[in-house]
Amino acid sequence: MAYNSLSEFIQVLERTGELKRVAYPVKAELEITEIADRVMKSGGPALLFENVVGRQIPVLINAFGSRKRMALALGVNDIEDLARDIGKLIQTKPPKSFKDKFHLLAELIKLAGIPPKVVNDGACREVIHRDPDLNVLPVLTCWPGDAGPFITLPMVFSKDPVKGTRNVGLYRMQVFDQRTTGMHWHLHKVGARQFHQQKAGRFELAACLGGDPAMIYAATAPLPDQIDEILFTGFLRKKGVELVKGVTVDVEVPANSDIVIEGYVDPSEPLRREGPFGDHTGFYSLADDYPVFHVTCVTHRKNPIYPTTIVGRPPMEDVYLGKATERLFLPLVRVTLPEIVDMNLPIYGVFHNLAIISIKKEYPAQARKVMHALWGLGQMMFTKTLIVVDHDVNVQDLAEVTWVVGNHIDPKRDTVFVEGPVDVLDHAAPRLGYGSKVGIDATRKWRSEGFDREWPDAIVMDDKTKKYIDSIWDKLGI
Repeated sequence: MAYNSLSEFIQVLERTGELKRVAYPVKAELEITEIADRVMKSGGPALLFENVVGRQIPVLINAFGSRKRMALALGVNDIEDLARDIGKLIQTKPPKSFKDKFHLLAELIKLAGIPPKVVNDGACREVIHRDPDLNVLPVLTCWPGDAGPFITLPMVFSKDPVKGTRNVGLYRMQVFDQRTTGMHWHLHKVGARQFHQQKAGRFELAACLGGDPAMIYAATAPLPDQIDEILFTGFLRKKGVELVKGVTVDVEVPANSDIVIEGYVDPSEPLRREGPFGDHTGFYSLADDYPVFHVTCVTHRKNPIYPTTIVGRPPMEDVYLGKATERLFLPLVRVTLPEIVDMNLPIYGVFHNLAIISIKKEYPAQARKVMHALWGLGQMMFTKTLIVVDHDVNVQDLAEVTWVVGNHIDPKRDTVFVEGPVDVLDHAAPRLGYGSKVGIDATRKWRSEGFDREWPDAIVMDDKTKKYIDSIWDKLGI
């Protein structure tokens, strides 16, 4: 399903009982965060704040904050429906070589995606401010230790200065004043790489807010560099995205956006201190130096809605964005690693701290092979702790995983330590973006792996006894 506007999505949320309108006046400074945090942690609805003190634009938050709302955002009954679609596409175009596997995702998206269409005008340009003032936006100051207000859900559109290809990333933006913000892209991100490739002149950008929620999700997805997020959005919504060229920048943006902030960063300009910021790890990310984004124009709908999110100690709204990625990208991970049965990125592992993988083990040391392969696969390279279990372990059941891991491992034999890139937000790493990772092989050990003892069976009652007790259960009066 394709949404023509964020307002359309809000109407669907309201019809399905997934939205609560808040008319009581509240401040964008801390108060919305405290309300939203309580609602998120109690599994509550999306919130539309219609009376933000000192601002005219309403604020939407927690729009993705449940499995149901995440499915509604992508226009499906369940995220697994989309995962099955991806799996079917893979089956219809199986790879024949390693090179085919490497390019498979690009081919699949081209096969199933619907290309964008460039139009002359769009709803995002109903109002144009050539003398922009970011202070009119209801930007949240999320946490007491934050360095200021942060735009937390911007889709930042850029163009590769060498290849001319498009990129869309979700990078937070600290508002410094009415015309400048920070541009917080981590060193591993495409936007940062493009910025460093800009040899001279301004690097033009457009930060978009709102529009179709599928586009917002696509901006968060860990797509390979060669995949256009716009084309991926067309695949998700089964309809091509309409794009319109910026008013002051040579960057195309979704025509149905609610708000577009146009501007540039200048590689010759000194970096500026940005942060601290209360981050998705549940701790403050430390202040650091990032490029300054200069705003040249702001355009928006006549009645825009400002979408935002807060991050912090889980569970928060971003949990469901991450879980959608877990399910949608599992079929693609299996292209390279077909032995993988299932994957769980636990909520409290904040996605890059812990991953649990089940495999169909067929040869000695296969668990170690899977570990190293995953550490070399896109953003899985940031995974600090990788646990591999056998195929019959339910990785979604953390009680079962804890039981199996505690019983199956010999710490000296079954742990693997490596050094390499880690998430920039890993505050325990000895250096920014560089640290160690551990893999734990919790599969059953074979004689061919040097295990000479007998491996015991788990305790399970026989089926005959279980069926008999089932048949007399009601008579027992228990």
